Amino acid sequence: MDKKKNKESRVPFRLNILFFIVFILFSILVLQLGIVQILQGESFQEEIDRTIQDTSRSPVPRGKMFDRNGEVVVDNQPLYSITYTPPKRVQAEDKLKLAKKLTNFITMEKNEIKKITEHNKKEYWYLNNVEKAVERLTDNEIEKLDDVEQYKLALKRITEEDISDFTDEDLQIIAIKRQLDKAYALTPEVIKNKDITVKEYAKIAEHLSDLPGINATTDWERQYKYNDTIKSIIGSITSQDQGIPAEKEDYYLTRGYNRNDRVGKSGLEEQYEDVLRGRKEQVQYTTTKTGNVIGSDIVVDGERGKDLVLSLDMEYQELADEILLKELKAAKGRGNYYLEDVLAIVLNPKTGEILALSGQHYNKETNEYENTPHKVLYDAHRPGSTVKGATVLAGLQSGVITPGQYFTDSPIKIADTPLKGSYKPLGSVDDSSALKLSSNVYMFYIGLRMAGEYRYPFPSNAKAALNPEGMRLMRNYFNQFGLGLSTGVDFPFESTGYVGPDSTKIMDLAIGQYDTYTTLQLGQYVATIANDGKRVQPHLVKEIRNPSVDNELGSVYKVNHPNVLNEIDIDPSYVKRVQTGFWRVFNEVNGTGYRNWAGNGYGAVGKTGTAENEVYLKRDDGSTYRVDVENLALVGYAPYDDPEVAFAVIVPQLTKKSGADINHKIGRQLLDTYFKLKENRSSSGNDGEMTDDEEQNEE
Repeated sequence: MDKKKNKESRVPFRLNILFFIVFILFSILVLQLGIVQILQGESFQEEIDRTIQDTSRSPVPRGKMFDRNGEVVVDNQPLYSITYTPPKRVQAEDKLKLAKKLTNFITMEKNEIKKITEHNKKEYWYLNNVEKAVERLTDNEIEKLDDVEQYKLALKRITEEDISDFTDEDLQIIAIKRQLDKAYALTPEVIKNKDITVKEYAKIAEHLSDLPGINATTDWERQYKYNDTIKSIIGSITSQDQGIPAEKEDYYLTRGYNRNDRVGKSGLEEQYEDVLRGRKEQVQYTTTKTGNVIGSDIVVDGERGKDLVLSLDMEYQELADEILLKELKAAKGRGNYYLEDVLAIVLNPKTGEILALSGQHYNKETNEYENTPHKVLYDAHRPGSTVKGATVLAGLQSGVITPGQYFTDSPIKIADTPLKGSYKPLGSVDDSSALKLSSNVYMFYIGLRMAGEYRYPFPSNAKAALNPEGMRLMRNYFNQFGLGLSTGVDFPFESTGYVGPDSTKIMDLAIGQYDTYTTLQLGQYVATIANDGKRVQPHLVKEIRNPSVDNELGSVYKVNHPNVLNEIDIDPSYVKRVQTGFWRVFNEVNGTGYRNWAGNGYGAVGKTGTAENEVYLKRDDGSTYRVDVENLALVGYAPYDDPEVAFAVIVPQLTKKSGADINHKIGRQLLDTYFKLKENRSSSGNDGEMTDDEEQNEE
């Protein structure tokens, strides 16, 4: 019993010891917290203040562009560059001091001095004469206005006399500060690059420790290896002065861009901005609470943009430009006053790859010739008889004609319209020979029948009896070939042409004398016929490659595979009849293209076209007058049995009967050059590109 009592009495004593130990530990903890709070609180708070971190993204060089054979088309030329990365909450006075220091090392060029505004000068005067500027404010104004309002009012009180006697040194300081002011916190801004000398660069590099925020680094600018050959297709980028477009600011800022970033603003530079931009270098800055930078680390390495491999063959492209320019000059030499443009495109009908597109323009104001390949996508013209293949197919598929059906080609007279016929009476023609001989009358019959008018001879009120649905039906068939629709080309803009409002003009529509189409649309149309009715999306970029360290191509990132937009809803046997008709145009005596294409040696086929056109000009008194001209067009492909190349040519606004077969001369030279170039490369063992099978195996 006594032992049990002793044991129970010892338990509280042990608990008391435990409680005492806990009390001592808590006392030590409280004491330590007091020491931290009272004695070391300030130093720890400073540590907290100095660990504010911000991430900045620095731009990298854009991706390059190569042609289909690996030749560099667009490169980046490295430049010496002086940049400024301001800390947070930097003051205007600090920038002024920095600008004054920089005048000892760099000189701003005259074009930068010219950009100085009156506001820049007033701000400079204010910073150097703060007390004098404030004295011009009344006590009441100082009392009622906040600091920003006082500053704005003080600037207004600065007179022209105050800012009229700046020295050259002052102007240098103002120009430099103007560049410094463009910089956003922790974001590099170029102060000078293009015109910087090696001596200036070296001086800056030696004195970086005395120039807060300044860095001597490298920048780049676009370098075009082929000058302006396809410049309007490549497009352009904004300058650093412009930065991202104001109208698209939200779009770019939400995608990690800085306001002073250069971005694609036209052409392929704009279309493929997402891959050309690259991955920015991300730098994490450690700053004090007041914004001073005390450390930085690269958290994401930068990588220049991915490279584009164009579908264009630049050797062939340059030769195509030479052909079109030569023929344009020759036509101008024949007195074609109203002629301004010749346009052509060559593409692979199976893949949609554009091999060359050329536009040559005569500028009347400067009397100079200009390279304008974008007009192949932008400018729409009446195509004439080139579209008759689509008309025949529309007639066959709609059932208003049957294969081999004959009509007599003689002029048609309908009330309220001029006599309408072919270039001469052609006698009895069927669908195939109508293409060979380019019969307008045969196409008129197709159009009239699609509009519900089957009778012959036509009554005087036949035009009024035409069903508007016929126009819609024919256009629907045309649309299947891409005529009147977007082709889907990988470019920021393309015209879809003009759609006329008069639903009774079906006869004109049927012969290409009403709606207008671009050269690209005509190229897609004939490529669809060549491709047995498959309409393939045309593209200018063959593939996208990862960047490499030299001018060699990197690994494949993405391939633009052939994309069939639609297959025309037409019996394949009808397509074969039109293909045969196209063959007869170029290869049978009396075919409208026979004289220019006989004996071509590579199985070319196609369709010619002439369209009436008009030009409206102004007299000195402001009135306008009309001049009748004509468009010459041509579409085709080769070889007939296994097409690998399709083309379209448009030459608008020629003086009537003065074209001298310019459309045929251009088309024939384009194909002669293509097959000759192919033969030369084959014989030298350098095809310049992989076959489709090899490319698929690689992928």
